[in-house]
This record gives sequence, structure tokens and C-alpha cells, in this order.
Amino acid sequence: MIRVAFQTLRARWVSFLGTVVALVLGVAQVAAMGLLVTTAFDLPDRPVERFAGAGTVVRPKSDGWNPAHHDLGVRSPEAARGLSPELRDRVAATGETVVDRAFYAQLRGGPEDQVGHPWPVARFGGYRLTDGAAPASDGQIVVPSDQARTGDEVTVLTASTVRKYTVSGTVAPVGYEDAVFFSEAEAARLSPRMDSLVALGPAEAVRDAVGERAEVLTGQDRHKADASEAEDRETLDNTITLVPVMASVAGTTAIFVVASTFAFAVVQRRREVALLRAVGATPKQVRKMVRNEALLVGGAAAAVGTVLGLFGAQLLADMLISMGVSPDWFTVTPSLHWTVLAPLAAAFLVGLLVSVGGAAAAARRAGSIQPVEALREAAVDDTGVTPGRALLGAVALLGGVGWTAWIATGSPVTVLSPTVYVVSLMVPVLAAAVLAPLAVGPLARLLMWPWRRANGPTAMLVRQSALTARRRTAATAAPVLLTVGLAFSLLAATDSLGAARDSGLQNRIVSDYALAPDDTPGISTEVVDRVAEVPGVKIAAPLLTTVYWKDEDRYDENDGLVVDPEALKRTMDLKVVEGSLDDLDENSMAVADLWHMDVGSTQTVLMADGSTQKLKVAAVYEALRGEDVAYLPPRFADTALFARDGLSRRAYITLDEGTDRQAATAAIREAVEGSGATFMTRDELVASESAYARHLNEVRQRSTAVIIMLFCFIAILNTLLMATADRRRDLAVLRTAGATPRQVLRFFVAESLLVSAIGVVLALAATAVNLAGLWGALFQLFGTTPIVVPYAVVTGVVVVSTLLAVLGTVLPVGAALRARAVQLIGARE
Repeated sequence: MIRVAFQTLRARWVSFLGTVVALVLGVAQVAAMGLLVTTAFDLPDRPVERFAGAGTVVRPKSDGWNPAHHDLGVRSPEAARGLSPELRDRVAATGETVVDRAFYAQLRGGPEDQVGHPWPVARFGGYRLTDGAAPASDGQIVVPSDQARTGDEVTVLTASTVRKYTVSGTVAPVGYEDAVFFSEAEAARLSPRMDSLVALGPAEAVRDAVGERAEVLTGQDRHKADASEAEDRETLDNTITLVPVMASVAGTTAIFVVASTFAFAVVQRRREVALLRAVGATPKQVRKMVRNEALLVGGAAAAVGTVLGLFGAQLLADMLISMGVSPDWFTVTPSLHWTVLAPLAAAFLVGLLVSVGGAAAAARRAGSIQPVEALREAAVDDTGVTPGRALLGAVALLGGVGWTAWIATGSPVTVLSPTVYVVSLMVPVLAAAVLAPLAVGPLARLLMWPWRRANGPTAMLVRQSALTARRRTAATAAPVLLTVGLAFSLLAATDSLGAARDSGLQNRIVSDYALAPDDTPGISTEVVDRVAEVPGVKIAAPLLTTVYWKDEDRYDENDGLVVDPEALKRTMDLKVVEGSLDDLDENSMAVADLWHMDVGSTQTVLMADGSTQKLKVAAVYEALRGEDVAYLPPRFADTALFARDGLSRRAYITLDEGTDRQAATAAIREAVEGSGATFMTRDELVASESAYARHLNEVRQRSTAVIIMLFCFIAILNTLLMATADRRRDLAVLRTAGATPRQVLRFFVAESLLVSAIGVVLALAATAVNLAGLWGALFQLFGTTPIVVPYAVVTGVVVVSTLLAVLGTVLPVGAALRARAVQLIGARE
């Protein structure tokens, strides 16, 4: 039957056009995304930056600490503590040794990611003086030549101070960082932690001196000490997390479209399959023919899609780079390496499997066609759905509603996990697509009801055409349903979740005013002290640190906020579920309920400065994943300089009763002017905080929605082209009955509008199920919260989908109208 399959493909290539396009696009997506993932796991060596001129670098050793499992900026306990003076002395005995420190230091108005170093390490990173001299005192600095000139007096923001320094010299800028260089003594005062050592003695002697106390880096390994290494890892982690989600959603959509178009192709060829049965073909031979067609189509489409994916991977990478997900140097280069060949081979096999698997149901249906059906003159279908499809649709519907109900009532935190929730949104949409043939009849009657008394035959013909060919109507409405349903569900879920987080944050903050960073990564302690001196003002500025729990041979880290207990109660409304914030003292802490610690229990905690503390759990509060922190007493403020950068990410301000509000706020604004902090109301803080917190989630979900919409837009166009191009007989009947070309075109356009409307209505029904589950989950997590619908974007998706459906109808009809009616009949027969 392979020869017969090849001949039918040649004769009925239009019937398989939609399948070919869907497969090509699906395989291209799988290939491109697979290339991105394998490339991210096997990156080329990046050049050494800060220590390119150093032979040997010694840095803290962190056995068992995989930075890929932790957030950017979180140090291992060893890295937070830094190298010891004793180890420095041992390394110094092998030869000249230079201490390196890296800390927050930003020129006023300079880049937010500016960093401070002691001047002696500058030479190892390629810095050379272009003017002036090295810092000769603690009040002098060296800066890049594009930011100041020698002799200038500049303000430098650090974690502890806002101080003026004199520029003693300038260096040429480098591409990998913006640095400010201090004297050795000043750098040690600002950052007591020793991050690394540059050893100029023999490497083997250095290794012997260090032993197992630290890690010795030489050659390419020196890049591990570069700041860009951690930044690249963070962005690549985002890529590796996002791409599989996008691939699963896009792949599922592709499989559904392929299966639908194969089934549609069999429906279109019902009479000719029956003719084969009439001349002696057995059901087994017919099924084999359809499977062979799928194999031929799948092989050709998979090959084309693989090549397209190879060259389209960089386009996808560029899109992720523009969204801030992947690093700007991330490239996919065609080669014969396994990282290229493996995903391409996998994508090709996926294309074949999707093609053959998608045709399986169509092959069974083709084998069941009886010879007597060759006598049929019209493809009338009273039910539009087979028992198997009805069962699958019922299971999908029950599964979708059940899954959504479980999210709403049993596991509301699922909506906070984009990886799981994005995929779950597809279930009701796909269930609606499977059951579409059952809904075509009622929806066609409902949507055409306003035109039941319309003059002329067009409305009646459109209605009856949809009712007598429900499978065709459902197949052509499916891409519209998928496009609108998935886009609507994804975008509404993203916006609603963001609004709910805003509401939750607003309810949790009870202070009237706040300080937030102003083009800086945080607020220094000196600025907080200035505001605290304003009469009638109380300020709470939590310092971000890290606390560690020893779990056998590894450490678990969690965020900690160092804050005065009284200030915490005055500015934050934590939902305490056990214990009381009144019991907080210098030897206790408040923890999130997610940590499963009992009030009154004593926990052994390793702090970032290397000290071990025993803290009593005074209170347990309710928190969401990602917002769970330990609130620690003020005596741990110094650990923030070891764990992070020693800056407050925000500060909360309240005014004493009877304080002149206008005078106090004016004094606060004056105190923070030019300090890298901005004064704002609580509502303004909530808006800025929520925009930052939900950025990555929005990027994940919106980028997934963009890829789905692009795929589905093309599916709409090619499915309508395929469906309309195969209806030459219908067009001929209309022409021979006396219809003018304009009337014929009007009929087909009206039918495509009805098909689009049916798809949109089904999409709205599926989205309603998704949003009902989302509302229930958000209600449990945040209380009463609105469902936010991006009406403008959704309306745009609906309009574009409808226009593509009309375009997919007008193009083949317009081409066919140029032929005479008898030619159309002959072509069809």
C-alpha cells in the first residue's frame, strides 16, 4: 500500500497541507528548544576576566554547594565567611600575595551594579592608569575615565556610608564590570570579608600551603571567580526552566493540531476511501494506506522541520535574550557536535511519532468506512463525533474540571508555580477542542438565531453547512479555540496573579510611607540613621542576610531579615498562626509556617559570619513560597555584610501621633536627597515591589503565550486553506445554481466568521473553567481578589484569529472563482 499512499498524496496534497505545516512547525519548535537546552548544558569556555593576569587564585572551598540550586547572590557558608587571616599568612609564605575584596560601591549617578575593590588587584583584571596615581590615602579612589576626572570630588554610596572621595586617578573602562578602587585599608574597612587571594608564588607551593582549606584555581578555572560566572548561571537556569515548559505546551498543541488535521483529511476523503473498499480493499489495507501516508508526510515534514529548527534556534534564543531570560552572549552554532545532532535526531523522531500517532485514530476510522458510502453525494454527518472521541472528551472534561477544582480547593499554591500551572491551563482548553463536534450544532443554531429572518439564502446556507458537516466545522474551529483559549487563560492568569500579590503585599504593609532604592541595589545604614533622626519618625529597615541549617553533610540556606521587633510590629501585619511577635527578643526569631518549626523549639543556626547560634522560635507566621524568611534580632546586623551586600532592600516609615506630617515628610525627603534612596507612599512601594517580583513569572507565561499564538495563528490559516480548497464541489453547486461570485464569496466569508465565533465561544467556556479555579486558589491564598482580564490583548487575539480565518477562506475561494463551474465539478470528481 506504500505505492497507493504515495499516489494519494500526489493527488490530494491539499488535504495534507495543514498536517505538513503543523508538523513542520512542531518539529521546528522541538528542535530549536532542544538545541537551546543542550547548548545551555554544554557551553563554550568563557574568557577569564578579573584574574586574567593572575597565575593562581585562592578562594573559599564549598564542597557539596551547587550554585545552580540557589538564588543569585546567595553564598555558601564558606564563601560568606571568606578566607581566614591564618590561610592568608600561609599563602603569603609562598610568595607575593594580594587580597581581593568585592563589595557594593557606587558613584552617585553611576551604574547600579558598580563594585568596589582594593587597588592592588586592579592590574590582574587588565586595568591600567590612564591618568593620575593610585590611591595614597583612605579618602582617595580610582574610577573609570568615562565617569570622572582626576581631581574631582565625587560621592560614593556604600553599605555603611554615603561619603565624598577624591579621584586620584582614572583607568580605561573594561567590558566585564564597572569598578571603583580604594586603598587596601579603606577596602578592608568597608568589606571585612576576604573573597579571594591572588598568589604569585609557584602554583604547587600554593596548593601545598592551602591543602584542603580552600580551592586553588589556575588556567580556565579562574573564570569561576568572576562575577559573570554566577550571573550567566542564573540566566541559563532561567532558560533551562522556561524552555521545557514552552516546549510541552507548544508540543501538545502541535500534536492536537496534527491529529485533528489527519482526522479531517480522512473525513474529506470519505467517498474515495469507500471506493477503495468497493473495489476490494480490506479494512487492514485501508488502515495501512493511511499509516503509510502518515509515515511519508511525517518523514518529509520532520526533515524540513529539523532543518528549520536548526536555523531557527538562534531566533528563539534572540527572543529570550530580548526578554532578559538568557545572557546576551548566548548563541546556538550549527555543528556536528552531539549537542546539535542529538536534539535534531530527537526532533525528527518526535515528528515521525506524532505523525503516525496522530494518524492512528484516523486510520481506524478509515478502516471502518463501508463500500456503500461511495454512493453518497454529500458528506452529511449527523453526530460529528465517534464514541471513542466522545469518551475521550468526557474524560478530558471531567479531568479538566476535576483538576481545576483540586487546584482551587486542595492545592492553591499550584498557581504560584509557572512550570506546573501553565501546563494545567491546557487541560480544559484541549477538552473543549475534543468535544467541539458535539457543541457545533447547538452553537451554530444559537449564533445564527439573530439572522433566522434575514433576507436572502446566505444565513440559511451558512447554518445548514455547519450543521451537516460538523466534523469539518469543529476541525476548522479548533485552531481558533486553541489560540484564544490558551492566550486568554495564560494572560488572564498572569495579570490576576500579579494583582493578587499586589493586594497581599498592600495588606501586609501597615506603614504609611517607605524608602526604596533609587537606581541603586539598596539603602545604606547611614541613610536609615539620617531618617531616624527626624523628630516624630520611626523607621524599620530590614537587612537581608542568610541563615543556614546543617542537614547531615549539606547546608540548607534561607533568607533572614534583621529588624527590630518593635519596628516589625509597627510596620508589618504578619499573619501569626502560632506564638506571638511580643515574645521576640535578642535570642529568638519568627519563622514561616512552611518551615514546620514548633513555637518554643530551639534551633541551631549557622550565620553568614561563621558563628553558630541557638535561637528560640517565638512566632510562626503564614507565608507563601518565595516570601518565607526568618525575622532575626538586631544583633545580627553585621552578618548582612558577609551574607549579601549589607543593604536594606526597603525601609518602612511611620509617624508618631501628633507629628506634623507635612514637616516630617519634607525633612525625610531632604535627608535622603542624593543618597540612592527615594521617599514614597505605601501604595507607590507596592506598585514598584510587585513589578519587580512578578517580572520573571510574566516573562515565562507571556513568552509561552507568544509562541503558542504564533503557532496557532499559522494553524488557523493553513487549516482554513486546506478546508476551503477542498470544497470545490460546494462552490460549483452554488455557481451552477445561479449564485454570483460576490454571493459565493459572501457565503464562504460568513461561514468562516461562524466557525471563528464557535471557536471563540468554546474558548471562553474553557477559560471560564480555568479562571474559576484560579479565583478559588487566589481567594485561599490572598483573600478576596479580582480576576484581571487583559481585554485589549485578548480582543486583539480574537480579531487576528478571525482575520486569518477569513483570509484562509478568501484566498482559495478567490482562486477557484476564476475557473468555470464545469471545471470545478470536474476537478472535484
